[in-house]
Amino acid sequence: MIQKINLPKIYDPRGNLTFIEGGMHIPFEISRVYWIYDVPGGESRGGHAFKKQQEFIVALSGSFDIVIHDGLKEERIHLNRSYNGLFVPNGVWRSMDNFSTNSVAMVLASTSYDEADYIRDFEIYKSTVSQSADEEKVVSGDAAEFSFDIGTTTVWDCKLVDLDINHRDKGNITVAEGFKNLPFNINRVYYLYDVPGGEERGGHAHKELQQWIVAASGSFDVVLDDGHEKRSVTLNRPYKAIQVVPGIWRELNNFSSGSICLVLASHHYEEHDYIRNYEDFIKLKSV
Repeated sequence: MIQKINLPKIYDPRGNLTFIEGGMHIPFEISRVYWIYDVPGGESRGGHAFKKQQEFIVALSGSFDIVIHDGLKEERIHLNRSYNGLFVPNGVWRSMDNFSTNSVAMVLASTSYDEADYIRDFEIYKSTVSQSADEEKVVSGDAAEFSFDIGTTTVWDCKLVDLDINHRDKGNITVAEGFKNLPFNINRVYYLYDVPGGEERGGHAHKELQQWIVAASGSFDVVLDDGHEKRSVTLNRPYKAIQVVPGIWRELNNFSSGSICLVLASHHYEEHDYIRNYEDFIKLKSV
């Protein structure tokens, strides 16, 4: 069933945070994440259905409409908040239009990319809509196994990654897919937004979790610290990510106004995996 879902929103004067975990906040495990940006104001995107894939669509920034068609009737749904999104099951035709200037759409997908799963012709879709769509098999999103020794990881183990850009006149797309261009399953997605310009966030490390950090909009700096050396990386393009390995203290600062920090994480939220005290972090790195 098509459903608008309200997501957790953690209020903070330094910027708000929303997170999504596969199988918890949305009814499928996350295989792929892609984001659409540089869309000219008022433009249209999409126009297809899936045989198997389920999607969850969020307006990370700005606003747009999702036009849903079940073969009989059409419904238009407006998205303009970062803390809710639309679940679109398989077997439903959808398109996106009425994009505001500088909008960013994020799509979480239940399957890896498979061109054979797309139905791109609306007439073919209407002729088959009366047939039962294949049920989506939920794939377990077990966390990846890492060989990192968190006592010895350094800031230079954190790689700056150039992601592919799918260029379109109607807006660009960048994709992250578990165990394809991403070295782990995507078990959690979270993002910071409404961050005042020049603000600072972060200030912790992880024992096991690995993450990719992307500036989906605007820019900010990621300051990495391994207990011996610091390294600052500026993120200002939606097709670049910094891979942060376990055992690295990281902080985010120098946010531009209107920036969106998107994080793809290898694990579900587990408080015991966080190291939130810097002195405890230094002790761990000196063992």
